[in-house]
Amino acid sequence: MPLSSIEDLSLAYGHNHFLIDRPLRDILRSYLGTDHSGNLDRLGEYCGREVYEASYRIDYSSRPELITWSVRGARADIVWLDPYERIVIEKLVSEYKINTHPFQGAPWHLHYTGIYLVGDPGISCILTITIQTAHALYKYGGPEVRDLYMNLSGMRNPPMWGATWFTEIQGGSDLGSNQTTAKNINGTWRLNGYKYFASGAGLADIALATARYPGGPPGVKGLALYAVPRLNSRGELNFYVRRLKNKSGTIAVPTGEVEFIDSEAYLLGDVRHGIYYTLENLIVSRLANSIGAVGIARKAYLEAYLYANSRRAFGKPIIEHRLVQRDLLEMEIEIEAMLALTFKAIDLFNSVWKDKPPYSERYHYARLLTHIAKNMTAEASSWITQRSMEIYGGIGFLREYPVERWHREALITPIWEGTSNIQALDMVEAVVRKRAYGDLLEELKAVRSEAYSRDLASRAYELVEDSISTIVRGDSDQVEFLAKDLLRSIGYGVAILALQNISLRLNDETYDTVANLYYQMKVLGGLRRVPEPGVVDYILSLRQEL
Repeated sequence: MPLSSIEDLSLAYGHNHFLIDRPLRDILRSYLGTDHSGNLDRLGEYCGREVYEASYRIDYSSRPELITWSVRGARADIVWLDPYERIVIEKLVSEYKINTHPFQGAPWHLHYTGIYLVGDPGISCILTITIQTAHALYKYGGPEVRDLYMNLSGMRNPPMWGATWFTEIQGGSDLGSNQTTAKNINGTWRLNGYKYFASGAGLADIALATARYPGGPPGVKGLALYAVPRLNSRGELNFYVRRLKNKSGTIAVPTGEVEFIDSEAYLLGDVRHGIYYTLENLIVSRLANSIGAVGIARKAYLEAYLYANSRRAFGKPIIEHRLVQRDLLEMEIEIEAMLALTFKAIDLFNSVWKDKPPYSERYHYARLLTHIAKNMTAEASSWITQRSMEIYGGIGFLREYPVERWHREALITPIWEGTSNIQALDMVEAVVRKRAYGDLLEELKAVRSEAYSRDLASRAYELVEDSISTIVRGDSDQVEFLAKDLLRSIGYGVAILALQNISLRLNDETYDTVANLYYQMKVLGGLRRVPEPGVVDYILSLRQEL
């Protein structure tokens, strides 16, 4: 008798989630010249089986548990993971090297492809906060901690786990109201304060934390960035996990409240640049949020597409009904547009990730696109997962089937790493204060002049240019009120032109077709008629090579 699995509950389970995803492979080829199938084929197989089943099991019946006391009577403050989850995460880092790529000269595109393939935001969060910690130590760590990036990235054993603890209860995204303090006592930095949303609490071997340095100004400029190890120099517990949060989703990552009481810490870089290091670090996680949101949407879409092929209603498979075809078509177009937009942002970050303050113009351009990608992918993921549940009908609302979970998981993506309002306001700041749009407009002009559909490319360019002009020249109150609409308009234009660029690089008119359909959906208010003969069948049947 075969070992039990979730194959009777999930239709996406058991497939190689890399090989069946032609748009992903095409986009990698367009940016890197190869889809790196030699590296990613095995990962796609692992994510479609072991990772998929583990994430389902953890959410359904095996939440992490906080263990406060050790058997020896001392405070432990560790989180006990389901052994299956621990094995999966260790394997993703040690064997599949998801977090290793940037530190060995490979592009960030491969790391973020791994996050996309994993899909589960809880598991991905553990990977992301760990690579964020590695990134900060690699760039700004002193001799005591810098080399730990090798353990955090999977380049050296034993593997270590990182965390990023910035949020406090009184401020949330308002980091300027943070109250945690740092003092240098006899050459050792010590932190005192309380972090309210601390993902990785009970797992982290070393965490990044913001704290106010002595004599610093009020607001965000008074924050420095520190690395705080789990154990102090005497081998004792260095901070305390007060409780874990009871969350709607992202169950795989324990999120708790952490208290620093004279906790030993290591200053990273210059105290005066702490907020810049912190925001730089958030680019790493915001891109993970962006590609992770699309990964969640892709998992839900796979479930819905396969179900639509197998479910019969009114005498035929429901995928043969025009409205179901339209739903699936619009979902696929949205996914491909968001993949194009996000990989454009990833590609920019890959070119500037070693920049340090004062940053280059291209760095600010990368930051601008990160805000846009983070917002738009989160909105798309929430909508696609909801529509996937609807295709399932009544059973889509039942917890025993994975499609319900993907919708719950998608709902965190507009909140994590700064809400949609924060992203829109930061986007405005990048345009107005950093003038981060010059390179964007120049690049889009170049694409416009060579596009398959030059008229469409011109309209997309004008959409971006007009939105930026409104931000730069508009009344500040009006701009703030419209900020999310302006962000979307820029994002629509960039996504369309990114799809056009993929068409040019691959000499594949399919992405020109997707760009045209996306323009109809987003700018014109919806698809007005059935696309040309063969377009629906082509996109729905060949985009997922099942």
